[in-house]
Amino acid sequence: MRPFHNLPVPPTSRRDFLRACGGAAAALGAGLADARPLRAADENPELSAGDMITTEADQAIELGLSFLASRQQEDGSFGGGGYSRDVAVAALAGMAFMAGGSTPGRGPHGDKVENCIRYLVDNTQDSGYINAPGSGSHGPMYGHGFATLFLAETYGMTRRNDLRDKLSRAVNLICNTQNIDGGWRYQPIRKEADLSVTICQIMALRAAKNAGLHVPAEVADKCIEYVKKSQNADGGFMYMISGGQSAFPRSAAGVVALYSAGIYDGPEVESGLGYIMDYLPQGGGFNRESHYFYGHYYAVQAMWIKGGDHWRRWFPAVRDELIVRQRKDGSWMDPICQEYGTAMACIILQIPNNYLPIFQR
Repeated sequence: MRPFHNLPVPPTSRRDFLRACGGAAAALGAGLADARPLRAADENPELSAGDMITTEADQAIELGLSFLASRQQEDGSFGGGGYSRDVAVAALAGMAFMAGGSTPGRGPHGDKVENCIRYLVDNTQDSGYINAPGSGSHGPMYGHGFATLFLAETYGMTRRNDLRDKLSRAVNLICNTQNIDGGWRYQPIRKEADLSVTICQIMALRAAKNAGLHVPAEVADKCIEYVKKSQNADGGFMYMISGGQSAFPRSAAGVVALYSAGIYDGPEVESGLGYIMDYLPQGGGFNRESHYFYGHYYAVQAMWIKGGDHWRRWFPAVRDELIVRQRKDGSWMDPICQEYGTAMACIILQIPNNYLPIFQR
């Protein structure tokens, strides 16, 4: 299969671009990802993108990506209000474009992906810390984790030397700021840790490793210990290992953290999935849990990787809920900002495309 840089110049529409590419994007990712072997159940045609991404979902994606494209600033950033120029939002927007088949400089939104890269590279400090001065943020290490993940995905597609240097520094910063318990918190210092920030770093490290960068085994081992200590008896996950109740968003993140650390089976995974299934979208519970998009971003990954009945039940439910909640301008609202909600929704809806290595089985 030809790599993306040898494909013919793609048509302008997203649908035509995906047809022209065929399976090239998926093949590229499969060649890079350190994923487990496919199971027979994963090859079930019921799980294919063609069956799961309905005409209505495809239209919602088109509108969502068009909205995102219209919101990118001249410097490549996204975000508004308290999250203006946030590096996490830029990274997630870039991943939303790539989940639809666009790659740096190629495809309907290839220029937008390239602009995201430029923005994040321009805001990578000598220490490797990715953070735009004066930008809004809930916690800088959230942004660093998502930005490192995005750069790892783009480096895996392009092998650009300028990206490798920045990515290597970003990875080293993550490894060097892991706290004694094995996790991370809001700032790049070895102090406290919480599961929510930790999963962002674990996925970034996994993506970097998939793309060929070195990640020390002891860092991964400490991650696994931290995540396992964060699980409650009900299968859900607490916010910090000092104790606390389970909640849907961080529990979905907890299961994906286990997957990212290479744990695909076992009691921790099964009990975690059981807890998440209690939050199967019902068409009216959109606001029953805070951090909706964050939670479903991880939940759909957990169900996609699990496959089988978990996936067949979960994706249509969240897909249809998102379609109903989309605004006329193509956006999805979120307390963080419209760009964040829209990027997350587009990523969720495009998971069946199986294009990005970090999301592949």
